[in-house]
Amino acid sequence: MDNVEKVNVTINGIAVSVPKDYTVLLAARAAGIDIPTLCYLKDINEIAACRICVVEADIKGVPMRNLPASCVLQVQDGMNVRTNTPRVRKAVRQNLELILANHNRECLTCRRNGTCELQKLCDEMGITDIPYEGAKREGAIDDLSWSIVRDPSKCILCGRCVSVCQNVQGLGVLAFTKRGFNTEVAPAFDFSMRDVDCVYCGQCINACPVAALRERSYIDDVWAAIDDPEKFVVVQTAPAVRASLGEEFGLPVGTPVTGKMVAALKRIGFDRVFDTNFSADLTIMEEGTEFLNRVKTGGVLPMITSCSPGWIRFCEMHYPEFLDNLSTCKSPQQMFGAIVKSYYAEKFNIDPKKIVCVSIMPCTSKKTEANRPEMEVDGIRDVDISLTTRELGDMIKQARINFNALPDEDTDSILGDYTGAAVIFGATGGVMEAALRTVADILTGENLQDIEYKAVRGIEGVKEATLTLPIDGKPTDVNIAVCSSTANAAKVLDSVKAGEKNYHFIEVMACPGGCVHGGGQSHVSAKDRLDVDPKVNRANALYSEDERLTLRKSHDNPEVQQLYKDYLEAPNSHKAHKLLHTHYCKREVYCPPEGEATV
Repeated sequence: MDNVEKVNVTINGIAVSVPKDYTVLLAARAAGIDIPTLCYLKDINEIAACRICVVEADIKGVPMRNLPASCVLQVQDGMNVRTNTPRVRKAVRQNLELILANHNRECLTCRRNGTCELQKLCDEMGITDIPYEGAKREGAIDDLSWSIVRDPSKCILCGRCVSVCQNVQGLGVLAFTKRGFNTEVAPAFDFSMRDVDCVYCGQCINACPVAALRERSYIDDVWAAIDDPEKFVVVQTAPAVRASLGEEFGLPVGTPVTGKMVAALKRIGFDRVFDTNFSADLTIMEEGTEFLNRVKTGGVLPMITSCSPGWIRFCEMHYPEFLDNLSTCKSPQQMFGAIVKSYYAEKFNIDPKKIVCVSIMPCTSKKTEANRPEMEVDGIRDVDISLTTRELGDMIKQARINFNALPDEDTDSILGDYTGAAVIFGATGGVMEAALRTVADILTGENLQDIEYKAVRGIEGVKEATLTLPIDGKPTDVNIAVCSSTANAAKVLDSVKAGEKNYHFIEVMACPGGCVHGGGQSHVSAKDRLDVDPKVNRANALYSEDERLTLRKSHDNPEVQQLYKDYLEAPNSHKAHKLLHTHYCKREVYCPPEGEATV
């Protein structure tokens, strides 16, 4: 940083030296000055569409024309910027009022009430009345998918969702359609998001500053199940949830809250509180064994992980030639459901038809995964309802639980124990590292102490490593790759197709940074993202929990060992395949179910 060329600018009378490539917005941030933004999303959407970040500026005494947008205005030496003049305040206020004039203002019943960036700006600017009234865009609500609801009446046309879908995920499901006053953000040809190549990753929801995009909520279904005395309702919580849930209650981004989360779930009224980490360890046993079998028997390589349902949909629609490369393992969410309705039900003499399995996930695509027709055994669904981290936060608030005052409590047995390997599933590279910890021990026949494979850690979109492992008694180089975001998955698969890369094992997560940045995690505003990267903070929370645990390898989990001894016999056994494995198939794009209309 010391070698970076800098320029001297003055902002509101404060002299500051900043890198030459900074925008005025970033320079102001460096000077401790807050400039409001709405459409801006750092490194993703920097298009100056909303005109909320305007400033007055001159360069060496020569005024700039009009009021430039600070998010795209590059600093120049000798620039003098003013962010709090009567002209600027009037312009910002008018621009907010114009946005509100064409906005569904039913704020009290809105999903984003309290976390809406538009609402917060209006409060800060003291807007209490809208002088501009007229026609409003209406648009039909698209709630046909299991995962995502699109509400055009709340869209402010900021473009953040369009940019993240196109530039980060490489999908382009959402785009500006129609013209003029009728412009809206939607899939092409008026299709529902159910019927296009949306992978339901929910990154559009994370990007949206309002509630034009939100998860489809199943909170009422969970309350109904809990209140039904005939139902035995169990809940499982994914690794990444514990690294984000605290944000719903004002805690800093990435604060681990495992014990309080368990305590809250028990107070909500679930009959049993378990942990998806248990089935993450189980997944490693099945997936690691599958990988070794493929290597030793000449099976299809590279083997690609199958834990991320968004990635699975992406592969089915855009890379069906790689379907045989996918691990046949179900995701930990689905494995847990299958085990609780078989092994657990038998062990405690519970009718599996009376069990309601609820999962708390950082992911919106998990809602669709739970409803895939393949995800059942003998006519019994693995998972009945999948909620996001945000929905769990809402349930805790509805139950009037003082979350931050809760004591730390432990999950129930016998599906609640887990190792550090399971916890790191929530970070990109975590599944790979967990698998390597077990595979390396199996191949060497030793209890290896060097278990932190830091080459696969970090938030880079694509990471590669080569490990030398003893396979059939011979030192063998194993090439691995880890990628997050569907755009990066495409790059990796394209390199394999072209013969440029020769991998043995590939981990793919649909969301950038992995599950810690899933579409169901707590909202972090664009303003807060200038100071903190939720991907990094939440991943660090998971690695810290991994480090504090005594057991850090999946095959050391005593409850998983007991499961195989009492029920499954061995990894990849016939019974394990029936319960824990599945298949995938090619899917068409732009294909609504027969006889059903789009929105």
